[in-house]
Amino acid sequence: MSRLSLFNNPLLLGFDEFERTLDRIAKHSGEGYPPYNIEQIGENGLRITLAVAGFTLDDLSILVENNQLAVRGKQTDEPGRVFIHRGIAARQFQRSFVLADGIEVVGSTLDNGLLHIDLVRPNPEPKARSIPIRPGAGGAARKTIEHGGREG
Repeated sequence: MSRLSLFNNPLLLGFDEFERTLDRIAKHSGEGYPPYNIEQIGENGLRITLAVAGFTLDDLSILVENNQLAVRGKQTDEPGRVFIHRGIAARQFQRSFVLADGIEVVGSTLDNGLLHIDLVRPNPEPKARSIPIRPGAGGAARKTIEHGGREG
């Protein structure tokens, strides 16, 4: 069964990358751990907060690559610890966020089991430009088309 794309419209040119990004988001939307918040801080600031209780600075990594923010956590068991009951699992995770063009990660902090990642989005500047129209070769191009590619 073929997939129907919203971007097959001939008026939407160059949106292939956007469609791939939406596919990537849909694939990762089922992840549930760790829980997170995204909040607006200031006019152009965003903060992602992940609940990572039990993880230390050494257990966590943050990587930005190709407009994708990836947060990974991997806990290691300390040798010599004997658990009578283990209700808090040492588990690893990867949580990914797709970033719009221009959004920059400016810092992160780990505080009381919450990992805060601060982002800044630039002010969008309106872009408008005029496209010059050059004169063509006169009627020569039209004659060639009308006579099936032959001049005459």
